Amino acid sequence: MDKNKFAATPPMGWNSYDYYDTTVTEDEVRANAEYMAKNLKQYGYEYVVIDIEWYSNAAGTRRGTYQYIPFEDFEIDEYSRLQPSHIRFPSSAGGRGFGPLASYIHSLGLKFGIHIMRGIPRLAAHRHLKVLGTNVNASDVADPSSICGWNPDMYGVRHSEAGQAYYDSIIQMYADWGVDFIKCDDICDSWMYPVERFSGWEETRMLRRAIDKCGRAIVLSLSPGPAHVENAYHYTQNANMWRITDDFWDKWELLKNMFWRCEQWQDHTREGCWPDCDMLPVGKLGKGHGHEWYSNFTDDELRTMMTLWCICRSPLMIGTDLPQLDEKNFQLLTNPDILEMLKDGRGVQLKRSEQEAVWLSEGAHCVRIALFNLADEEAEIYAEVPDALAEEKLKISAEVPDAPAAPAGEIRELWGGEACRIAGNRICADVPAHGVRIYRFSK
Repeated sequence: MDKNKFAATPPMGWNSYDYYDTTVTEDEVRANAEYMAKNLKQYGYEYVVIDIEWYSNAAGTRRGTYQYIPFEDFEIDEYSRLQPSHIRFPSSAGGRGFGPLASYIHSLGLKFGIHIMRGIPRLAAHRHLKVLGTNVNASDVADPSSICGWNPDMYGVRHSEAGQAYYDSIIQMYADWGVDFIKCDDICDSWMYPVERFSGWEETRMLRRAIDKCGRAIVLSLSPGPAHVENAYHYTQNANMWRITDDFWDKWELLKNMFWRCEQWQDHTREGCWPDCDMLPVGKLGKGHGHEWYSNFTDDELRTMMTLWCICRSPLMIGTDLPQLDEKNFQLLTNPDILEMLKDGRGVQLKRSEQEAVWLSEGAHCVRIALFNLADEEAEIYAEVPDALAEEKLKISAEVPDAPAAPAGEIRELWGGEACRIAGNRICADVPAHGVRIYRFSK
């Protein structure tokens, strides 16, 4: 199978982490899937992804002390493979795994995804459980010198025939369940090890080989970031998307920093290979993290985030509880002119400073130019329009400050319809603090 055909355009969907943390249940996953099928599928959102700790029966019960409870007795089978908590996911009882839940999500016309940690469960190594297809056990496969610095669940997997057999066994099990998307964590970057000593590079290749063998098209997403741009070839050869940032939350300083990250990665976007800006923290967040809050982003910052993610062709994973999504955020997530850039466009940064950024997206029949104000006060932002486009559409010979508004029907602002000023091959607009104006030019 050609992995680049698994995700020919950036994957779009929902992930449980931003709202539920480690605590999401089957009923909650079903409710979010049902909302997506009814309200968001028509806009391209299709993946329903259960994030970290789905195998933990006690997840969230000690959240004030531990996000990930050390050495918990997880659900696990005789072949060292983690299983869904039957308490939180009742349909998994009797060894059925996520098969019943995946079938239900498929029946809605959607796709099903799960989060996994790099490696093999420490519990399996300590119990000397078997590895399917081998005559060795988990303690022979596990590498105790390769661990995650923030999650105590796993040991790394040794680069060996038995290690590959372990990865083959879990991926085949996921394929049999009907998994369409895997987000593998602690594998895109590690702050614990020098780059040359990090076993995650080889474990990524082991995952890739296992997916290629399993007979099912499974999108592979790598986390957390920041991904190493010097290793771009490694990511493009083995994964469909990879995080270019650590966890992204609703803070302006994190959003402003994403302009620099997107600049680094703009030349590494192509069919089936998507640098990932992380989830969209919109609406209500944080229930499973210990306190619920409404996204701290202003309306202008939300439009900036959505525009940047789409013009860079990042995957879009919504982080809120979808049944509680309000109309404002629904409109934000479903603007068809903005989403169009994911399917038809290539984003290129034209300029960036501490105060502003300008991006261009060129599609088959149009060009979009986004004027971002990164400053804390409203500002006038301008951009030079490509000469060929200017000759056809912008034949106005006034100076920019006093230039007339763009002719109706030729240039459209994609969020609020605000006019721009045009002169020669230059467009200019007043942009609110932390905001954006994005204009669409027909070719």
